[in-house]
Amino acid sequence: MEENDVGSAAERDVRAELPEGLETAVRDTAAAIAALLRGGADGMGVRIPGALWSVGEAAAHLALANELMAELAAGSERPYGDGTPQSLAAANEESLAAFGQREAEPLAAMIEEQAEACLRALRAGGADTTVVTPLGTMSGQVLGSYLLTHMLGHGYDLARALGRPHMLDADRVELTLPFLTAVMERVTEPARAAGTTASYAIRLWSGGSFGVRVEAGTVRVDTRPPERPDCTIAIEPVTFLLMALGRLGQWSALARGRILVRGRRPWLAPRFPGLFTAP
Repeated sequence: MEENDVGSAAERDVRAELPEGLETAVRDTAAAIAALLRGGADGMGVRIPGALWSVGEAAAHLALANELMAELAAGSERPYGDGTPQSLAAANEESLAAFGQREAEPLAAMIEEQAEACLRALRAGGADTTVVTPLGTMSGQVLGSYLLTHMLGHGYDLARALGRPHMLDADRVELTLPFLTAVMERVTEPARAAGTTASYAIRLWSGGSFGVRVEAGTVRVDTRPPERPDCTIAIEPVTFLLMALGRLGQWSALARGRILVRGRRPWLAPRFPGLFTAP
């Protein structure tokens, strides 16, 4: 083996790997979405409940988004809004208008192919590679989590519209935490955080957890909960993700016993979801 080959091998050895289970979760989620579309090919015109898009439009958006993330993972720079919800919505509509495909099979294939392309690029670059995304700069690990989170949100919408079981589960939700905790500060609603001083521990029933500190209109997120939080919110994992993505309201979740609250200031719990805009 030549000296350069030894160096390349050593470089690969120290390159950070993607979190365990992430590749499988991304691949399986893309396959589940593709199966939904292929099984519901005659329903591409059905409207997503509570949304403006049809199944075909949502599937087209997913295909385009997976392609975008694959290109970002490969090191390309693709302007796509400025990170605000309004600009991202405008960029989504612009990209959909320029992409006319709405048929099930081509979109199903593209969703799977581009998810795989993103994984290949992330493997090649390593989990610690820095990429620029519509929601700011993030590591390859966080981008992979972003890809999964985005597919799960829209996959859930497609399943509801087509009357099929969704693909969300506790293991996949755990893998969305790197992305969600990375962008929480960015999607904070300053007006709602103003005047609030509080520390939260968020604990998923499956074991994942993180901490949030709110003070003087700013939010700080820690991957570990505080030792003595003002309020601890224990939440069923799928419920957590649906709430984080704006698909489920807290009062419905509370009524079904999917959220448990404790701590010195439990009345702070209802304020927590309103601190953020769904990414």
